[in-house]
Amino acid sequence: MFSRKERKALSTLLFKNIGCLVSGIINEPYCAGDSLFIKDGLIAAIGDASPSEEDADLIIDVQGATVAPGLIDSHVHPVLGDFTPRQNMLGFIESSLHGGVTTMISAGEAHVPGRPKDPAGAKALAILCHKSSCNHRPAGVKLHGGALILEKGLQEEDFDELAAEGVWLVGEVGLGSVKEPEEAAQMICWAHRHGMKAMMHTGGTSIPGSSVVTADDVLTVQPDVASHVNGGPPAPSFKEIARLVSESQIALEIVHCGNPKAADYAARLLLVKGELHRLILGNDAPSGTGVIPLGILRVMAQLASLSEISPAKVWAAASGNTARLYGLNTGRLEVGREADLVVLDAPMGSVGEDAMEALTAGDLPGVALVLIDGQIVVKRSRNTPPPKRRPLL
Repeated sequence: MFSRKERKALSTLLFKNIGCLVSGIINEPYCAGDSLFIKDGLIAAIGDASPSEEDADLIIDVQGATVAPGLIDSHVHPVLGDFTPRQNMLGFIESSLHGGVTTMISAGEAHVPGRPKDPAGAKALAILCHKSSCNHRPAGVKLHGGALILEKGLQEEDFDELAAEGVWLVGEVGLGSVKEPEEAAQMICWAHRHGMKAMMHTGGTSIPGSSVVTADDVLTVQPDVASHVNGGPPAPSFKEIARLVSESQIALEIVHCGNPKAADYAARLLLVKGELHRLILGNDAPSGTGVIPLGILRVMAQLASLSEISPAKVWAAASGNTARLYGLNTGRLEVGREADLVVLDAPMGSVGEDAMEALTAGDLPGVALVLIDGQIVVKRSRNTPPPKRRPLL
């Protein structure tokens, strides 16, 4: 691994001999060409437009492997830093990084011991966690923390105050004391008015204090995301899922800590309707299910192998779709995007010839390199199987 001084000096990187460029764009899931140029932490050129080797501080010979955008976990329950009291462990975010996750989005810091449930305390917690995640990236991962949990008594001026402090996320509606959909709808209206993105618990209960949320509830509240539409962990009925697909344009999130049968049903409905742009993927961990570092990859393998969705489109659901929804400058292989990247290949022993074929076969690809802002943060994952081909630096 490079020293901090060496990493700072490596401002330009050239990837060459790329076997497959996965774009992260749902309607154009592949990029043409076999090279990628990074400058000052951003994607500067793709394919034939890439500069020559003489222009690069570091040349990475991918040797026919795949390069794709870093994965975005759309559903995580952090606290502060890389510690979770839910499972009493350290390092869960770093472990996810070794599964190709470069960005995480908080669904609410619900596991804080003694979490305050009054308006002042809920605001203070959101501001604290938001600013903490702005000042500290666990293992380099771009954690967007500080998702407000809705509590009774919040007023519009509270959302104005939160927005002024930079808070832009509303955690799962249903985790806090606000349960009635009409009351939640008013608060989400205030949140949207102040530029916030909101998600809503869907399906059965998860932790003590949460509630069962129906399709009618979600359609009344109109959040940006119907969280864990395949259950968190109990799933809503197929009829409820079908209503969310057909009666709204709300983004539908499939998570690892949910019901795999419901996940397949929801994904197939979106595929048939031609609306895979609404699909995003999360882990929903730490939770009672545990911490699953490869959870996003496992959901992707399920959807690509059993739900008959193109693996590159599944990758887009776990990267570019989420980035577009939340307004993040990452998740896509496009000039000007932040260079959060994964180099991966079929794992040794897989029937797949490359990473995408491995996903289609139901295998998890082997992660060979992970970059955040153009800097190498993982050289060979400690959690995935080893890749068939390894890049040469």
